Amino acid sequence: MDWLECTGKNIVKDVKPDRNLIVSAQKIASVKVESANALPKHLYIGKITLLYDALREYLECVALENGYKIYNHECYAAFLKEILGKKKEAEIFNNLRKVRNGINYYGKYVSEAEAAQIIADLNILIAAFKNKTKLNHK
Repeated sequence: MDWLECTGKNIVKDVKPDRNLIVSAQKIASVKVESANALPKHLYIGKITLLYDALREYLECVALENGYKIYNHECYAAFLKEILGKKKEAEIFNNLRKVRNGINYYGKYVSEAEAAQIIADLNILIAAFKNKTKLNHK
């Protein structure tokens, strides 16, 4: 799905940046990262889902600060690629979205070896977008 389709289907809406929402979402994302990091290694499926949720929260903050509310995970990939010009990050996010959906909705098992790369990719994107807003929480 591209940005034009996302906006045309009202999956993306123009909004005014909401400082309180951005700061709150950043705090929630931070707690999810901390929770994922506290899990033992063998609970890697939980780590993946928590880290993905945190990443999506951080992306929501970036989108909100740019004046967009995005209601579909697929449209975050379009936002990254077409609005922020982050093609590589968009591809990685889209792959992570598919992994997370596979786990959550289709019972797709991820091996420990696969999980290591998935978790590494999640951490890379979290680091890239965690502090990309002017309204970082303290």
